[in-house]
Amino acid sequence: MSSDQTFVDYGEDEPRARRTTHIRLHRATPIVPQNSVAGRTLMLLIAIMTFLSCITLGGVILVQKSAIAWSSDVGREVTIQIRPIDGQDMDSNLRASKSIAEAIPGVGNVRVLSAEESGKLLEPWLGAGLDLTVLDIPRMIAVELSDPREFDADQLAENLSTIKGASLDTHSAWRQQLNAMSGTMVLTGVLVLLLIIVATILAVVFATRGTMASNRTIVDVLHFIGASNAFIAGEFQDRFLNLGLRGGAAGGLGAIVFFIIVGTVSTNYLPSEAGSQLSAFFGRFSLGWDGLLLLILVVPIIAGLTALTSRMTVRRFLTQIS
Repeated sequence: MSSDQTFVDYGEDEPRARRTTHIRLHRATPIVPQNSVAGRTLMLLIAIMTFLSCITLGGVILVQKSAIAWSSDVGREVTIQIRPIDGQDMDSNLRASKSIAEAIPGVGNVRVLSAEESGKLLEPWLGAGLDLTVLDIPRMIAVELSDPREFDADQLAENLSTIKGASLDTHSAWRQQLNAMSGTMVLTGVLVLLLIIVATILAVVFATRGTMASNRTIVDVLHFIGASNAFIAGEFQDRFLNLGLRGGAAGGLGAIVFFIIVGTVSTNYLPSEAGSQLSAFFGRFSLGWDGLLLLILVVPIIAGLTALTSRMTVRRFLTQIS
């Protein structure tokens, strides 16, 4: 007697269990074809879907990180504006406003912008090369905060009210718009990611049903010799899990290579203007270790969904034909 033919007591379901065990121990070839055209096509589709999922997720991560950095930078600076008023000495008002700001807890550096610097702030709207000396341009004071939690904006605004033409801008409106914009982009990216996952699941469903239909004869024979639905579904699940892992790994690796290449190009090869614009929107175009870990986690998630979807589809198919 060979070593793999061991007698085991299976109880009342002994004939079926013995035949299923015999199939597991003695079949020379897998039930589901390993290198079929449909299998290779599905693996390619999973690779593409994984690549798109990782690109979408990476874009969401970059935008979120940039938004957090923007909000942090904006939150660490407020601006005092001094409008020209007849009868008021601008230099005196600038010195007084600077002294008031320096006396507020949480304030670090206070710097008065020169008239030329204030004029350059208007160049994006008025253009360069204009003589701004004939215009009454407000002067600006940049206030950098050393501790935003200790800083009292209401107290500073109240103290500045004693100076005519002085006003405080905390950039709160800008921060709200920035947070709303980044939140919208993140939500859009998440919705796109969900749609990609749904499309992947539908593709696996159709591929599984096609494979089941093309192997209907094999399934009928397995039923005839006593193989259970769970055993048949497990075979398909293992096959599609393998396809999901291989396709997902290829797509995930392609996405990581994509981000590395784009980050390198944007840093070293793009013109300074284009690079600065890209950096302003996506930061340093670096996902970081946490971002890379999330991209890597996409691979087993896609593979798991592929295997689970195939198993559920097979069980439903077998229930219908039983």
